[in-house]
Amino acid sequence: MVEQMNEITPSGEGRMRASDADRDAVAHQLREALAEGRLDPEEHSERLEALYRAKTLGELVPLTEDLPAPGGDAAPAMPPTSPQSLHGARRVTAAEPTSRVAIAVMGGADRSGNWVVPNNFVAATCMGGVDLDLREARFTQRETTIWAGCVMGGIDIVAPDDIEVRVHGLPIMGGFGGGRGQSRPAAPDAPIVHVRGIAVMGGVDVRYKRRKHQRDADD
Repeated sequence: MVEQMNEITPSGEGRMRASDADRDAVAHQLREALAEGRLDPEEHSERLEALYRAKTLGELVPLTEDLPAPGGDAAPAMPPTSPQSLHGARRVTAAEPTSRVAIAVMGGADRSGNWVVPNNFVAATCMGGVDLDLREARFTQRETTIWAGCVMGGIDIVAPDDIEVRVHGLPIMGGFGGGRGQSRPAAPDAPIVHVRGIAVMGGVDVRYKRRKHQRDADD
């Protein structure tokens, strides 16, 4: 079967490079098929191997085309094909966190791009700066807490408008807040990020910023 999959030549959207989110969606569908008895363990293992070798969306399609779509019994759905698919509730993933802490002492640390945020993430700085960009992030749970500790430094958090950020921190001779720039309210099932902690003679700031594909659409 794997040999047959490798013979398929993707075209059009199928030539687009697959993301981690695309692979996670297919892996979940394969797990469901194994649990339902649609695939035996050998077939499941074989398809997983092909999944993690795949580089394009076209190579992912044959892995699930004979399986029902998630949540239904109709024809399978195409894997996510664009950055727009990483949106709202679809940001919640079964993938392992890629980072759990960011610490900067008289320096800087940042997390950005397609990273996976655990349910508890720690950001701490002393006379330095930490930048956390959540615009392309995924989350292991719907509700996430970022624990922020700032002493004579700054922590900047950039969020997309399809998640909700709630700020609960305590400022002491500093600032703790934000939420500027949200263009629309998040959907009811959107991920929620709680920002908790303390800022002493420093600042923790949250602002919303448009994602690249949104800016490109406006050009």
